[in-house]
Amino acid sequence: MKKYFSSYWIRSAFYTILQRFSLTIFAAITYMILIRSLSDKSRMGTWAIFLTIITIFEATKSGLLKNAHIKYVSSDIESPEKTAIASSSFLINGAINLLFMLLIVFFSGWLSASLHSGAELAAMLKWYIPGLLCMTLFSHLEAVQQSHFEFKGIFAGYFVRQAVFFTIIVIHFLAKIPFSLSHLAMYQSFSIILGTIVIYFSSRKFLLYRFDPTLPWIKKIMGYGGFIFGSGLISNIFANLDQLMTAAVLKSPSSVAYYNAASRINGFIDVPSYAASEIIFPKLSQASSEEGPGKVRYLYERMVSILLSFTAPTALFIILVPSLVIYIIAGPNYEATVPILQMYMVAGLFNPMQNQAANVLNSIGKPGLCFVMNVVTLAGKLGINYSCLLHFGFYGAAIGQLISAVFTAIIWYFVMRRQINLHLSSVFRYMLDVYKTLYTQAIGILRKFRQANT
Repeated sequence: MKKYFSSYWIRSAFYTILQRFSLTIFAAITYMILIRSLSDKSRMGTWAIFLTIITIFEATKSGLLKNAHIKYVSSDIESPEKTAIASSSFLINGAINLLFMLLIVFFSGWLSASLHSGAELAAMLKWYIPGLLCMTLFSHLEAVQQSHFEFKGIFAGYFVRQAVFFTIIVIHFLAKIPFSLSHLAMYQSFSIILGTIVIYFSSRKFLLYRFDPTLPWIKKIMGYGGFIFGSGLISNIFANLDQLMTAAVLKSPSSVAYYNAASRINGFIDVPSYAASEIIFPKLSQASSEEGPGKVRYLYERMVSILLSFTAPTALFIILVPSLVIYIIAGPNYEATVPILQMYMVAGLFNPMQNQAANVLNSIGKPGLCFVMNVVTLAGKLGINYSCLLHFGFYGAAIGQLISAVFTAIIWYFVMRRQINLHLSSVFRYMLDVYKTLYTQAIGILRKFRQANT
């Protein structure tokens, strides 16, 4: 226990969770301003679709490169090999970004028409191209730092990105300066440029300034990361399928605005899960190669139990008072979001197990199995969501989200049972340990407080 939850865990958890929560706070307040400034729900829905597209791309590319980069650089290999890994990863990174930019140039108009978003979505994607250029370097430097178990610089880069965008939006709001959706895309690009500058300065101590890609390492990264890329693409589409299918099937961007409001709130309880994935992946890779499946199972069960210990009470609170939460976040015009949010909260309780399970399969060298799992669950969700949209209309995607969450959790459980001998009883036992520890700590603090005031 002491060996694994030592200074690395404290340091990495502090910066990673701080990063995730700061991003969430900035995003939440920015969203609260935008949803009140963009009173037209169709424009808010178009903005939500734009964010969904760029998030799918960034998260998917990160899955391809960052995991492979971290896995190989954090292993015990010679320094020249690490240079070749970093160079090969950067070359692949740039090629993927270039491909996405070409897709934007030639197919953004078709995509806008398919999602019934008018010409605004195509214009926003084109204004985002400068940001994509900088994202090549930003995501590479993020992988470099994480492969050296460094998280402080990553936090600084992301913080600046969000803070700059947030500040610009606040200035617009306070000065009552109107803005278009294209302006928002331009501001996104500008914030990425500044964030890249910050993360570069914090990464200089890890950079050798040599570009030495090799064909063997390109093949190895693509071989390992290719399945992760496919898995990441599918899982990110899976996570945003409700909004995309609502736009395509119901032919109404304004409907997406309601789903996006619920998705934003649901994202709050997923923050610890995604932060944990970034912290635990390097250690899972080491545990898999050095200490075997027993330690991997222990880390997985512990992490899932800790995440559920915090997400479950949060989800329960939101389920009980959804109208209050919706009013605070989205305002009085989004009451129709309440049932969507409640179903999202129930479905979100299954996310920690699924997110960490995919992380485990990638870390123990089974990205192919993870890819197959994501294909199966995405196919299931496509069918479930489409059927629910046809039968239930507006709320169909939310009902489909809940059904598919249960379906996916059952499949993942049996896979993890077979791969690492997962015991759900251990997860619940560790959850009780967490609550007991928190209770003991709270009692201790209360006693000290009483003693200090007597």
